[in-house]
Amino acid sequence: MAVTNFEKEMRKLESEGKITRAQFLQIMAAVSAVVALGTDKAYAAKSGAKGKIVIIGGGAAGISMAAQLKRKLSNPDITIIDPSDRQYYQPGFTLIGGGVYGADDVWKPQADCMPSGVKWIKDKVTLVHPTLNKVDTAKSGSINYDFLVVAPGVKYDWSRIEGITYATIGAGNAHTIYDHRGAQMTWKAMKEFSEKGGKGVFCDTWTKHKCGGAPKKISLLTWDNCRKNDILDNIDLHYYTASKQLYNVPHFTPRLEEIYRERNIPVDVNCRLKGIDTEAKRAHFERVETDAEGNKTTTPFTESYDFMHFMVPQCAPDFVRESGLSWTEGSLAADGWVMVDKHSLIHTTYSNILSLGDCAGIPTSKTSAAVRKQLPIAVDNLIALMEGRTPEAHYDGYAACPIVTDYGHVLMCEFDYDKKEQITFPLSLLDMSKEQWVAWLLKVYALKPIYFNLMLKGLY
Repeated sequence: MAVTNFEKEMRKLESEGKITRAQFLQIMAAVSAVVALGTDKAYAAKSGAKGKIVIIGGGAAGISMAAQLKRKLSNPDITIIDPSDRQYYQPGFTLIGGGVYGADDVWKPQADCMPSGVKWIKDKVTLVHPTLNKVDTAKSGSINYDFLVVAPGVKYDWSRIEGITYATIGAGNAHTIYDHRGAQMTWKAMKEFSEKGGKGVFCDTWTKHKCGGAPKKISLLTWDNCRKNDILDNIDLHYYTASKQLYNVPHFTPRLEEIYRERNIPVDVNCRLKGIDTEAKRAHFERVETDAEGNKTTTPFTESYDFMHFMVPQCAPDFVRESGLSWTEGSLAADGWVMVDKHSLIHTTYSNILSLGDCAGIPTSKTSAAVRKQLPIAVDNLIALMEGRTPEAHYDGYAACPIVTDYGHVLMCEFDYDKKEQITFPLSLLDMSKEQWVAWLLKVYALKPIYFNLMLKGLY
């Protein structure tokens, strides 16, 4: 059961006197209710609508949508195109990087995660012909569709950072947890740094990106490891963000900024990482500032480091833009994100195409929690299109970012398009403007089994 390990941890806390019996029962009832509610949603009345559905991408969005569609259609005809051998629980990469999970704790064979009865073409998409309802693949020829779901995730654009490539992750002690191998290397480097001390540099990137809280989590876990080893006097940590502020959700920002001040980690805003000299261990940044008239000033600067964690700029896979599926104007155009209505998730030009997940061009955070909330919207609207009805399901931009603040606490940030907090049950029982140990237990023990055992099976 998805909550088994979570329950064990809760019982341990109760036995240690850290929570009362009443609190234990209340929290366990709440978590069980959440799981049950998610499961109940999967057994709605089935639709007799017909049509060939092709889903590009076999990650959280693609597989979960296929599984939900299979449960809601009487005669499903669903094909997933994806080249992967493994299904990764990517939120777990942070916990590998922090030494909480092992390397094998976050993946399963892709074949074991594919819904039964769904055709899997193990291949890459090279182009979509939206006017012809056809998808080209690298090895399997062209695949026709009646309805298309675009959910291929993101592309990491290594060309935008000079001096380091995917193959050289870890060179010069510069690391990133946005990769399974990179996460493992990050933990080794973080552990060594927290024993010796030195200067740590942490940064995000200027494009829209998945899991924007990850660089913050690594910086805060590094500090906590140093605290445990009693070497805080021997470290100098710096955080650089390309944004105008550390975080932009008002309900959670004050506490997060306070944490950085309490830990003496300066935060520099409007800073873009442009290159890394891995031999000299120097990071090259640009500070981009805009005055009241809209004039931009760019100031280059360099920081030395002993340990560094960085984020690679991200964009849509090449075929998305080449197929004419991307935004052509506005803030989402530069990196090729799929042009969909932010509420219906339906393409604004091609009404038989939907997009969700990290590749969708919508103004919300790219997280698996956001995908979970997008799924029922995309499924209901696709079925409406198949039945010839007007799609009415409405996505409000919900996303969640569990920012790990130390080994035992998480600032669970949940919000919508308007950056207004949207605290979900059972966390709504607590003050979530501050970090909470219950959120840590959910992050470490509950969310991964929910992902593999419920979400990917269309049950949550």
